[in-house]
Amino acid sequence: MNYKTPPEIAKSAVAAAISKASLPLLQMTLLGFLAGVYIAMGGYFMIVVTQDAAAFAGIGISKLLGGIVFSLGLFLVVAAGAELFTGNCLMPIGLLAGKISWSGMLRNLSVVYAANFAGALFFALLIFKSGVLSKNCADYALSIAAAKVRIPLSQMILRGLLCNWFVGLAVWLTFGALDMSGKFIALLMPITAFVAMGFEHCVANMFFLPLGLMIKSGLTAAGAPIPAPELTIGSIFGNLIPVTIGNIIGAAFFLGVLYFVIYRRDIAKD
Repeated sequence: MNYKTPPEIAKSAVAAAISKASLPLLQMTLLGFLAGVYIAMGGYFMIVVTQDAAAFAGIGISKLLGGIVFSLGLFLVVAAGAELFTGNCLMPIGLLAGKISWSGMLRNLSVVYAANFAGALFFALLIFKSGVLSKNCADYALSIAAAKVRIPLSQMILRGLLCNWFVGLAVWLTFGALDMSGKFIALLMPITAFVAMGFEHCVANMFFLPLGLMIKSGLTAAGAPIPAPELTIGSIFGNLIPVTIGNIIGAAFFLGVLYFVIYRRDIAKD
C-alpha cells in the first residue's frame, strides 16, 4: 500500500498539529513568510495564464486552467516546506485530541497569518516593481481585486468556508500520500476545484488585493491609473476579515472537528 488509510491520515494530522504548535518563533515566522510567497506565486501564475484564456477557450476552461496552475502554490508549501494559515486551520484536531494547548494553537495561527500576509505582500511588490505586468495582466489583476471587494459580506464568509473545506481536504489528503508525486496528485483536484468554483482564500487575497491596489495607483510600467474606486485599504480588510472567518470554519469544523469525532478511538490508541 503506497498511501495511508483515513484513520492513519487523522493520526498524521494530529502529529502535524503537535509539530506546528511546538515550532520556534523564528522558524514559524520564516516558514509562514515563505508560504505567503508561494501562494502568491501560484496567484500570479494564474493571472498570466488566464488573462485572455476565456476569449479563446471559454470561461469554464479558463477557470479550470486557472485552478490547475494556482495549485503550484500549495504544492510548493507542501513540497518545499512552509506554514500556511489555511492549512493550519486543521490544528483543532490536535487540540481535541488533547495533544496541543489553546495557547500553542493560537500562537501558531496568529504568527503564521501575519507572516503569510508579509510574504504575499512582498511578492506582490516584487511583481509590481519588476515591470513584468503587461497592460492586459494589470487590467485583469485589477478586475480580480475589484470584484473580490464587491462581494456581499455574508457571501464572503460562505465562500471562505467553502474554499477552506477544499483546501483543508487538499492538505488532509497530502497527509495520506507517501511520496512527492502522490502529494501533488492528492492536492491538485481540490485546489483546482475551489479556484474554478470562485471561492475565497484569505492568503491568496493577501496577494490579489494589494497587487490590485498598487495597479490602481497607476505606478506600473504602463503608467496610466485605472479607475477602481471601491478598492481601498479599508475594503481590502473588509474582504480579508470575513474570508478569514469563513476559512477557519471550513477547515477547523468540517475537517478538524468532524474527523476527530469519526476517528477519535483510532487517535486515542497512540
